[in-house]
Amino acid sequence: MPNQPSPETLLLRAEPIHAAAAVEAALDRLGAEITRELGDSRPLVLCVMSGAVVFAGQLLPRLAFPLEFDYLHVSRYHDRTEGSHIVWKILPGDNLKGRSVLVLDDILDEGLTLAEVRKKCLRAGAARVLIAVLARKETGRPKPLEADFVGLAVPDRYVFGCGMDVHGWWRNLPGIHALKEG
Repeated sequence: MPNQPSPETLLLRAEPIHAAAAVEAALDRLGAEITRELGDSRPLVLCVMSGAVVFAGQLLPRLAFPLEFDYLHVSRYHDRTEGSHIVWKILPGDNLKGRSVLVLDDILDEGLTLAEVRKKCLRAGAARVLIAVLARKETGRPKPLEADFVGLAVPDRYVFGCGMDVHGWWRNLPGIHALKEG
């Protein structure tokens, strides 16, 4: 994209919000909480691509129960820093009927995308849909849904790392960073 800072400049202009150790501790806690809640239900776990792939890859080994894994692909950001309309690239599969479904996403921001994911899963016949997010953005504004499992709170700024990107870059950072305001 024209006039866009380099990935290195973006990182230099950012501030660390949660170090890798805090992310690891949150993943351990989430694994225990989700295991307590879903351990006997043999759920279907759905990863929201692309952002949740890092979160899912780190969380799944911490879930001490049998599960099935699949994914869906929906986006509002399209490599930008502001959300727009929802685009479905891959819909949830047809194996949701009567199931407990755990949806994994990188961040609960405004909640619009996850609200649509929950509706789609319920319309497809899921018995219940639980949401787990690595990060919940503290916007101070109401959201159309709340996550059932939250790893870390982040400020109402553009955050990246741990699967979340900035202009398509830095999903691979082990900690969470925020662009500086202004």
